[in-house]
Amino acid sequence: MKIKNINIEKRMEYYNVPGLSITLLEGGEITGTENYGLLELESDRKVNENSIFSACSISKLLTGMLAMKLVEEGLLELNDDVNESLVTWKVPENEFTKNKKVTLRNLLSHQSGIKDPDGSFPELNTKLGFPSMVDLLEGRTTYCKSPIEVKCEPESEFHYSDAGFCIIQQLIEDIIEKPFHQVMNQQIFEPLGITNSHFHSTILEVEKRNFSSGHNKNGELVNGRFPIYPYPAASGLWTTSLNLAELVLELMNAIKGESKVGISKSLAKEMISSQRGKSWTGLGVFLEGSEKGLEITSLGWGVGFQCMIVAFPYLEKGAVIMTNAELGVHQLEGIIGEIYKSLLS
Repeated sequence: MKIKNINIEKRMEYYNVPGLSITLLEGGEITGTENYGLLELESDRKVNENSIFSACSISKLLTGMLAMKLVEEGLLELNDDVNESLVTWKVPENEFTKNKKVTLRNLLSHQSGIKDPDGSFPELNTKLGFPSMVDLLEGRTTYCKSPIEVKCEPESEFHYSDAGFCIIQQLIEDIIEKPFHQVMNQQIFEPLGITNSHFHSTILEVEKRNFSSGHNKNGELVNGRFPIYPYPAASGLWTTSLNLAELVLELMNAIKGESKVGISKSLAKEMISSQRGKSWTGLGVFLEGSEKGLEITSLGWGVGFQCMIVAFPYLEKGAVIMTNAELGVHQLEGIIGEIYKSLLS
């Protein structure tokens, strides 16, 4: 994939985007990273291949990969009732769970019957601190004021859900008996030699030189500069475009039966297969097209940041686009969309 017929610096100026990083894949290889602008407006910190952005909901793709690895190891099951393995919290039983149960499969594909309460899952309020996942799921925090419960029969409807991925996080922590970020490091990042990606909620207490600040649609710094989402599995990832491309490449390789972390070809293909009759949703990723033209996407949108992964696994090409500005419109309607369309032209 190549960027064609677009002056990125001019489009960044038009959209008030201070910094942008793009990594491209072609022929089953990473072909290069292009970096533009600044990590923080009116600073001297330039974007480079080690620059770390908030990936927001792209976290869910990595959570899907981790889940597949743990299924491969026999530690998780895609189709079992998650309450059989959850220890510290259980999905409340109700009229909607009588015939079908909440499973890892329907959580990963946003078909568990769980709907996020209105106004839930904002960025961290440092005065309130980090919520425990159990308190959050039981509705005892301002981050999610209502208890999480099944609102329609599992697999009957699609509802995009951060809460569902919080349940996956709790499931993994209950099974492995370690914090989510440690499991991700050991199972995914370390085998791939990835060092610039972080799920730990306190990462920003360390050296911030390579971390991008967030900006609003006017190009102004957001409050706090580094918004954190205290729900790692759903939206807590901070990473570089190069690291994300390395993870996309790992998924492509797994589909060919060449995984470095130990995800089988069959489970990798399951991850990018339509789930329960919903053509657009896989396990932690979204889908468009079919067969060799299959396109997988993952979008991140949070306070001060927007980003996108697009990949064609059977054509072995793709792109990661990360920005440190929240434009207030869908990715495909802003600079990310313009770059995406230029790549496909």
